[in-house]
Amino acid sequence: MERPDFAVIFDMDGVIFDSERAYIESFRVICEDEGIPFIEQACIDCIGANWNRSKVIFEEAYGEDFDFPHYYDLVRRRLGTLRFDLKPGVQEIFAYLKERNIPTALASSTSEKSVKRMLSEESMLDRFDEIICGDMVSHSKPHPEIFLTAADKLHADPEDCYVIEDSFNGIRCAHNAGMHPIMVPDILQPDDEIRRMAEAVLPTLNDVIAYLKEVTE
Repeated sequence: MERPDFAVIFDMDGVIFDSERAYIESFRVICEDEGIPFIEQACIDCIGANWNRSKVIFEEAYGEDFDFPHYYDLVRRRLGTLRFDLKPGVQEIFAYLKERNIPTALASSTSEKSVKRMLSEESMLDRFDEIICGDMVSHSKPHPEIFLTAADKLHADPEDCYVIEDSFNGIRCAHNAGMHPIMVPDILQPDDEIRRMAEAVLPTLNDVIAYLKEVTE
């Protein structure tokens, strides 16, 4: 297959869906119900991390005896009852990319089951040529595996891939993969390290459209 001139790889939570705050709020509610302290920073540190990495983060915050699978399952069940709004510009950026036949992939640290449920509920599954999830790779972001896997499946060179991310780990991951990291901040605002790694920091996906037009057309 001929290699594309460029490809676009998306994160999901905080980029496609306005879901990051719901994750944190769900854990806060579970902590209250279970009578354990709510450590918001642990939730924030997990943004962009897969299940295994999140387990390590929570055990570092709560102690090695913390039953992460139990609490994660409670949070997952609560989130399964929720519907998440699409972020501003989602429909517009996919219309732009489809019109120009630009290949796209989703590379999310969330599990395949949850990713496909969320995308299906908003009729978004067919917007992506490839979908790579956190339980389909061995390493969590910021390790570049998930983005390199997405590029390989798209038959795209890493240096020709633009990555849309909202998390620090995601920007580090794209940088480590030798791609073009674009941050669209959600909960986290970029610090100096992330601004150095990101090729651009843009307010919305609509601004990403304008940026892609400028640098690729």
